Amino acid sequence: MTTSTLLAPPRPLSSESITDPHVVSWQSPHVSVVSPDRERHSIHSYYVTCPESPDGRHVVFYTSSTSNGENGEIWIRERSTGKETLLVQDITTEDAHRAACQQWMAGGKIVAFHDCRNGRWIVAAVDISTGQERILAEDRQVGFGNAAGVWLPIYGCHWKVGTHRDLELVNVETGEILTALTVDEIVKAYKADIEAMVGEGEVSVFFPVMSPDGQKVMFKVSRGSGGDDFRSPGASRREGKFVYDLKAARFIRLFRHWGHPSWTPDSRGIFEAHNILSDIYTGETRHFATGSPSDHPSVSPGSQIFVTDGALTKLFGGNPGEWGIVIGSLTADEYATIHRFDHSKGATSWRLVHPHPSFSSDGKRIYFNVSDGRWSRLHVAEKITIQSKKSQ
Repeated sequence: MTTSTLLAPPRPLSSESITDPHVVSWQSPHVSVVSPDRERHSIHSYYVTCPESPDGRHVVFYTSSTSNGENGEIWIRERSTGKETLLVQDITTEDAHRAACQQWMAGGKIVAFHDCRNGRWIVAAVDISTGQERILAEDRQVGFGNAAGVWLPIYGCHWKVGTHRDLELVNVETGEILTALTVDEIVKAYKADIEAMVGEGEVSVFFPVMSPDGQKVMFKVSRGSGGDDFRSPGASRREGKFVYDLKAARFIRLFRHWGHPSWTPDSRGIFEAHNILSDIYTGETRHFATGSPSDHPSVSPGSQIFVTDGALTKLFGGNPGEWGIVIGSLTADEYATIHRFDHSKGATSWRLVHPHPSFSSDGKRIYFNVSDGRWSRLHVAEKITIQSKKSQ
């Protein structure tokens, strides 16, 4: 399979320099393009979700043949055969950065996404066995849910406050919509904090991410500019990390900075840029792999290690435009760059495509985007198991 261009070989790891065996086990993975030999972008949506289905059978990705990557399609690829199936076409995205926010739901039976159709945003889902699409909500966008579950968080358009300002959940199988938390409740609890973060005026819920146990959610608040241009850095002011217990119907904590967070597998912690882990109940924080480049980190299914991405500046021995995929230890202050690549080109969307690495559900593969050359392409790094001489 086609591989990305390496500007320099990955730094070798050794048992002498790295003590954590979970980090060592990722030495020199096999890296390949998920959907090779096609002239198009192939983009994984975000680091808080995995493009591989929970059962490991398929990979879902967004594609586009336009230079900016902002109009395209959603495909799935069967991992065992390489067979690809078109699920949705003629999609209009907010940017190529998160593409259509395509994601697995219902244990891998459904792919959910959002799309702007005829100037109106919709949230929809496709049953992959039948190809049948269901429009779940209008005038909303989609956050990220629990891939094993059926309840998906949705929210109103962040750039222009309208009717849909609350945190809502939609059932991807039945279409039922529940209001989980109103914006009035949020403002009542945190009015001063909200004004300090995004200023005075009406706000709405923005970008909710559900915990792995399906019982909690974190989100920002947004204060829209009031305009119609959603493809602009100034479309809204968005900040904060509100943590809410859906089951107990109570706020757990507010962190004033978003920080590219992801949930830990036990749903008790939030892991964010610079490899900072926060306990949502106590607020206690810990810093791992100090000195590591880190932009979009997430914890492995077994919670022994984490993966992140970052620009490899001169500080990390990198060249201009070079990024790396980094594995870090959650037991020792250690990390290693397992793959390096040119990430300076690709889709020309106003919001750049980032690698957004994420583990497969079994922890054996890491998916990430590479913008090397004309196209931004989804890659996968697969851990190679080396047999000992004794076992051979």
